[in-house]
Amino acid sequence: MVRVVASRPTLEFEARPLPIDIKRRSCTRRRDSMRKSAWVRTLAFVGLPCTVWLAAQCSIAVLPASANETAPGSDAPPGNEPHIFDPWQGLDRDGRIPQAEIPDDIPNPDRWRYYPEGRIRPGNPFERFLVTTFMAPYAFHDSDIGTVGGMAFTDIDFRGQRRREFAGAFASYSTEGQQFYTTVWERWLHHRDLPGGGVLIEDRSHVRARASYSKTLTRRFFGIGPNSRERDEASYTDELVWLEAGFEKTLPEPGSDWLVGVNLRAELHELGDGHVGGALDVDELDPASFEAAEHHDLGRILVTMRYDTRDSPVNPYRGWMLGGEIDAAPLQSEGDVGALYRLYGAWVKAMPPLFHDGGDEDEENPPTDTFSMGARVELTSGDLPFFALPTLGGRNDLRGFITGRYRGGASWVAGAEYRFYFIPRGFGVPKFPVIRVERVGAALFYEAGNVAKNGNDLFDHKVRHSYGVGLRFMVERTAPFRVDIAFSEDGYEFSAGFGFTF
Repeated sequence: MVRVVASRPTLEFEARPLPIDIKRRSCTRRRDSMRKSAWVRTLAFVGLPCTVWLAAQCSIAVLPASANETAPGSDAPPGNEPHIFDPWQGLDRDGRIPQAEIPDDIPNPDRWRYYPEGRIRPGNPFERFLVTTFMAPYAFHDSDIGTVGGMAFTDIDFRGQRRREFAGAFASYSTEGQQFYTTVWERWLHHRDLPGGGVLIEDRSHVRARASYSKTLTRRFFGIGPNSRERDEASYTDELVWLEAGFEKTLPEPGSDWLVGVNLRAELHELGDGHVGGALDVDELDPASFEAAEHHDLGRILVTMRYDTRDSPVNPYRGWMLGGEIDAAPLQSEGDVGALYRLYGAWVKAMPPLFHDGGDEDEENPPTDTFSMGARVELTSGDLPFFALPTLGGRNDLRGFITGRYRGGASWVAGAEYRFYFIPRGFGVPKFPVIRVERVGAALFYEAGNVAKNGNDLFDHKVRHSYGVGLRFMVERTAPFRVDIAFSEDGYEFSAGFGFTF
C-alpha cells in the first residue's frame, strides 16, 4: 500500500472517449525484439444486453421529458406523419449541413447540436444499419497475448429515441486468455424535435452507465516516483470487474457555463503475473506494493464541478474551462480510505484556415482550425493501491511514453495542440453515399509533465517532454477520431482513439 499526503489542489485536461483504446508500441528499446504488430479496433453501433436495457427503461421514469421535449418512444417529429426516409433531408449533396432555425425559447443555442432528419433513420437496428447502427469485427496478433478476435456493436439512436440515447457492446478474446467485455449506455437530458425535421441536443447534460469485465495480461509498472527507469519495466495481469453510473448536468439551465456531476463506481481487482516478454513481474520489482494491491476492491465516488465557456465539451472551437474533481475511494479492502484531487483547465481559439475557406455563417458545423492548450494537476491523500495512483504516459498525456510509464502520489501535465483540416467537406463511403466522413485533418502537439511522491516537491524534478503529429477524422462534430505518433526520450509511441485530449 502506498500512503501519500495531499498538499495543494490539482489541474487536468481530460478527454472522455468511448471505451475503445487503440494503442501500439513502436520503440527503439530492448523490447524491439518482441515488437508487437500494430492493431486497430473500429467502433460501430448496435444494441445492448439486458442490463443496459433495464437501466434505460428506469431512466424514463426518473428523467421525464419537459413539455417542449420529445416524449420517449416518439418515432417522428411532433405533428409529422411517418414518411419515406430521405437520407439527404437537411443536408447538401457535398455534406454541408445548413443551419436550422432554432426556436426562440432554446437557452444558450450555441451549446446545442443539430442533427438533420437525414441522419435519423426510423426503424429497428437492422433497418438503421450503417446510418445509426454499426457493427465491426476485428482481429490481430500480439506476441504477448496471442491472436485476438473481437466484435464491436454500437447504436447512436438506441431504442429509436431520435438520437437521444447511445448504447454500445464490445467483446474480445485472445488465445492466451486476455478478455474484454463491456456495455455502455448514455442518455442526453435535453432534447428537442424541430418542426421542420431534425433534432437539437444539448451535449453537456447526460446520464451514463457502464458494466465491464476484463482480464488484461500486459499492464505496465516501472516503479513509483519521477525517476523510474525504463530498464526496470515490470508487468502484471489485472482481472477487473467495473460497474459505474453517474450524471453531469448544467446549471441553472440547459447549456449554462456551470456544470456539476456525480459518478459512482465499483472496481474489483485481482492481480497476477504479467505476460510482457522480457519484463519483470511487479512482485519482483516492488513486492510490498504488489502484495497490498493483489486482491483489492474499491468503492469510489467522483464529484465534478466545472465552469466551461467552450462551445462544445467534445470538439470545441472557442472558449475556455476550469474544473475540479474529488475522486474518493472511501470503501476499500482492509478498510483503507484514499482520494484523488484534480484541477484541470483548457483554452481553445479558432485560427485562420489554411486549406479551406472556413465555411459560412449559415452552416451548422463549418470547417474550423483551432489552437488548444490544456493542463492538469493531480494529488492524492490517504491509502490507495499502486494501480490507482496518478500516471503519465499513454494516449491522453505524454503520448510519447508508454501507458503507465510514470506513476506517483502527485502529477502535473500541460500541452498544446494545433488542429487543421485539409479535406473540409469529407467524402462519402463508396456504394454507401449517405455515409460520410465529414472532415479530415491533422494536428501538431507538444506536452510536458512529471510525477512526484507528493505535492510538496511536484515541480522540483526533471520535466519529461513529448511531441508529435497525428491525423484527425470527424464523422460528425461529436465523433472525432485521432491517430497519433509521438516522440520522447524513450523512443516513439503510436496510439489512436476517439475524442481529443483537451
